[in-house]
Amino acid sequence: MRALVLVDVQNDFMPFGALPVADGDAVVPVANALMPRFGLVVATQDWHPADHGSFASNHEGAAPGEVIDLGGIEQVLWPDHCVQGLPGASFHSALDVGGIDHVIRKGTDPAVDSYSGFFDNDRRSETGLDAYLRERGVDEVVVLGLATDYCVRATVLDAIGLGYGVTVVEDGCRAVDLEAGDGERALEEMHAAGARIVESADVG
Repeated sequence: MRALVLVDVQNDFMPFGALPVADGDAVVPVANALMPRFGLVVATQDWHPADHGSFASNHEGAAPGEVIDLGGIEQVLWPDHCVQGLPGASFHSALDVGGIDHVIRKGTDPAVDSYSGFFDNDRRSETGLDAYLRERGVDEVVVLGLATDYCVRATVLDAIGLGYGVTVVEDGCRAVDLEAGDGERALEEMHAAGARIVESADVG
């Protein structure tokens, strides 16, 4: 069985958000068009406490984009984003949330970030996504969302590592591109790991 996984289609990752991804809102119509083709749709949602260690504001003198050690893990510092209960953490208003069967919240532990929809970055804690999919007989996931070079990449690589067949919908993803070309490099890495890279028109 196949499932569609929507990664972090949230306000703060849109061009108007706290951590804007250029053209990020372009993924919304792609997601809406694909959802009716799947019997199971899961969405991941960044859901950070205000004191999250990935926020530059929680480290005196630090600025977004700097890299620190957070609990033994290399961590990019970000602007405050997707704070629990605030509008920035909500899904984009044009996303057809009625088509989503289940939401996986991640990044809830202030001591560690969670790019992947499956694990925290230290790989010590699972989000519950793997168990949810396996209970429903899912063996293939089709992934889109934000951002290509962070949460999409991490989710896809973990899905491959867990044994799922994985397809990435390229026109349903956009990248942060902290360094020019990060998004393209992430797509190449996902493909090299075994993911199919397709356009939404080619999703069966």
